[in-house]
Amino acid sequence: MKSNNMEGPRIKELKVTPIAVSDPPLLNSVGLHAPYALRTVIELITDDNVSGISEIPGNTEIDRLLEKSGELIIGADPFQLNRIRKELFNRFGSTEETDKRGDNPWDSRKLVHVYSAIEVACLDIQGKICGRPVVDLLGGMCRESVPFCAYLFYKLKGAGGPLGFGVDPDATGWDAARQAAAGNPEEIVAQARAMMKEFGFKSIKLKGGVFPPQEEVNAVIGLRKAFGPGVPLRFDPNGVWSVETAIKYGKRMEDALEYLEDPTRGQEGMAEVRRALNLPLATNMCTTSFDEIPEGVRLWSEDIILSDHHFWGGLRESISLGRICQTFRKGLSMHSNSHLGISLIAMVHMAAAIPNLTYDLDTHYPWQSDEVIVGGRVKFEEGRVAVPREPGLGITLDHEALGKLHNNYKNCNLTKRDDTSEMKKIDPDWEFKAIRW
Repeated sequence: MKSNNMEGPRIKELKVTPIAVSDPPLLNSVGLHAPYALRTVIELITDDNVSGISEIPGNTEIDRLLEKSGELIIGADPFQLNRIRKELFNRFGSTEETDKRGDNPWDSRKLVHVYSAIEVACLDIQGKICGRPVVDLLGGMCRESVPFCAYLFYKLKGAGGPLGFGVDPDATGWDAARQAAAGNPEEIVAQARAMMKEFGFKSIKLKGGVFPPQEEVNAVIGLRKAFGPGVPLRFDPNGVWSVETAIKYGKRMEDALEYLEDPTRGQEGMAEVRRALNLPLATNMCTTSFDEIPEGVRLWSEDIILSDHHFWGGLRESISLGRICQTFRKGLSMHSNSHLGISLIAMVHMAAAIPNLTYDLDTHYPWQSDEVIVGGRVKFEEGRVAVPREPGLGITLDHEALGKLHNNYKNCNLTKRDDTSEMKKIDPDWEFKAIRW
């Protein structure tokens, strides 16, 4: 497919569509997932009517910045990503200076989200024009399929979305487990069994930071006993343990875990815990940008960095992160959030292109039931997703499904993620604490 413009194709349209995706009442250190998770779908269309798509975490501030970025994107060549990035950061870079994470429970930077959305959509366009999958534009495949882990959560009873806290009495298998409450080790083990049977995952991660540390350690030990040493197991207290608590309870899990993720806050605190434990530490909270890597290496605050192309500035920047991890002999995997298939497939292309992907990836995908791509939900085979070989991302946007999820957005009255406010509906006295135990 060629452009009639000898200078190359030009972007003629940017479409920004906020959506609300059904999300179960999952618990974390910040509170409770709302019945809907917000995402934003981006479409770029060239003057040859070639379209590229992407998906990012949604909130009104990011959406407004995306709309404003149209001033620079319309008329741009989708192959000139370096120029697009330079102009975006020159124009809007001051927004990143005020969006430091600090004690924020998740990454609040806006511009990296915006650029990652534009980059993925442009790569989708490039692949379609060249007739090659995105993984080939990133340097080619190191693996033909990408492994993911079973991502477990403590949760209230309910399925999210229209069902709210209700359940489908006729649900079976994973659908039933996805709706069931889980607050003790036996229920967590049952959740793991159902998810692994449905998707074939070969490793497990438990999100903690919800209950007192010993209760969560008991769940970790219960998972280890249930699945044995042949199933890698990782645990994430979400940064709300003190250094002392992390050391005390980390020692109790040294023989059970593949790695311990973000047991405490900050690079110095993580480094202190790391020196005390015979256990690898991973992070997606204390080392979250290229600027923070030198100090992370100096202190050795983590052994493993969990990348996320939404937060690290796109697929190509994440490939660069992989090379840095290889240089300093750090492990590499990927963080996840409540995403749909567009983000999942972008993760797959990126992971397939990274030689030193040393751990199975995280994914919230089993917890979601909606989808915006033609053909419906992405299929897992033995816990893996095959790398698409069609041009671009290898997926097509389902505009009818997109419209329905956009209507969800218009009706749900959510403008940003706020797990603490959601938790207050259940427990009015709940407050987020950066260090809870």
